[in-house]
Amino acid sequence: MDKAKPAAAPVTPRGINHLVLNVRDLDESHQFWTEIVGFKQVGELKPTPQRPNPARMRFYSGDRGGQTHHHDIALVEKRDLPEPPKDWSMYGGAPLAVNHIAITLPDRESWLQHLEYLQGRGVKFDRRVDHGMTHSVYIHDPNGYGVELLYELPAEVWSGDIDAALNFARILPTEGAEALVDEAEKNPIFKRTEAVAS
Repeated sequence: MDKAKPAAAPVTPRGINHLVLNVRDLDESHQFWTEIVGFKQVGELKPTPQRPNPARMRFYSGDRGGQTHHHDIALVEKRDLPEPPKDWSMYGGAPLAVNHIAITLPDRESWLQHLEYLQGRGVKFDRRVDHGMTHSVYIHDPNGYGVELLYELPAEVWSGDIDAALNFARILPTEGAEALVDEAEKNPIFKRTEAVAS
């Protein structure tokens, strides 16, 4: 590589490696991310000679289908965070910079099973939406962070016109048996239509 000539463009990343969230109470947030979302704790900061007084911090991973990964999410205790809003809203009122965090479940059946589990635990569904590329339920953690739990629709559903898929939303019930219904067969297939020249 010629060091005298700067690169013409940035390298496109593979994606997000992990996310670190400030949380008001590490134990309360640990319970949410393990017992409600389903992540497994894989590590925790401990005092070392190089870092004698580390922050209270824990690390969590999901199931990557046998692929090894150090962590997907980490939590750092920061007791002076603002109080979360009384009612979570995707588009207004949250005092946090992070709107929501999307977590992918392995497949449709796992996602439906998790929705039933959440409902059985009394977890409030803030939103239930069929998007053009995912089917999603939105909940929130004790700090006010929105958490989207989703399963991905096959690429052939949305890859023909990603913009149209991103703009599609079917709002669904958030309570009762209707909140557990998933009608994947009703999802449109998104294809870009070319204007016909006359």
